[in-house]
Amino acid sequence: MTDVRGSAAIHRSAAIHRPAAIHPGSIGIMGGTFDPIHLGHLAIAEEAREALGLERIVFVPAGLPPHKPEGAAASVEDRVAMVELAIAGNPAFELGRIDVDRPGPSYTADTVALLAAAAAAAAAARASGEPPELTLIMSVETLAGLPAWHEPERLLAACRVAVVPREDHPAPNPTWLRTSFPGLEGRFTMLDGPRLGISSTAIRDRVSAGRSIRYLVPEAVERHIADHGLYAGHRAG
Repeated sequence: MTDVRGSAAIHRSAAIHRPAAIHPGSIGIMGGTFDPIHLGHLAIAEEAREALGLERIVFVPAGLPPHKPEGAAASVEDRVAMVELAIAGNPAFELGRIDVDRPGPSYTADTVALLAAAAAAAAAARASGEPPELTLIMSVETLAGLPAWHEPERLLAACRVAVVPREDHPAPNPTWLRTSFPGLEGRFTMLDGPRLGISSTAIRDRVSAGRSIRYLVPEAVERHIADHGLYAGHRAG
């Protein structure tokens, strides 16, 4: 099996660049269970927006995550509410209910296809020509499992992929990309950062243990978790 890891030459410290020019109509897709959404999610979305010149980022909470048979710890309504609270202060961020409003597993290939169709219809209505290309944002850890996803080739035909680094997960080997996605390796863009070691699992564990989650989630999300008693009975992972 080809090694997903990159060589030492691929690893580099995060460089600081000026924001890219905004591409009108461009859309970034930030999917996830968001159980709960945290500052790492927001920082990643903002980095992709600036680095790639995306006009807006759509946060798409999963309805029924296919990779989590046991489901999410918080209800769909609570996870959607937390996303709304978290993104309220950024006019470039918006909520996408596409996965929570339809039945069945939330396969990303289906989600992106529906978003692409909606973007094409909107572009046609505005008579603005070709619809913008969508960009799916994911971590390098998630990328390693992409070949096993539902219809990954259809997914890559509908969108580009922006890959965000994560501590203890090396950058992908270009050979692995070519082998795993022949002819589609050019659909991937590697971002330099941010490298924030925050996870939803750790946040749930901290809440269950009575620990503070201040500075890990937005204040409004922290209040929602406390006010609704979320994760209090969560079994630590």
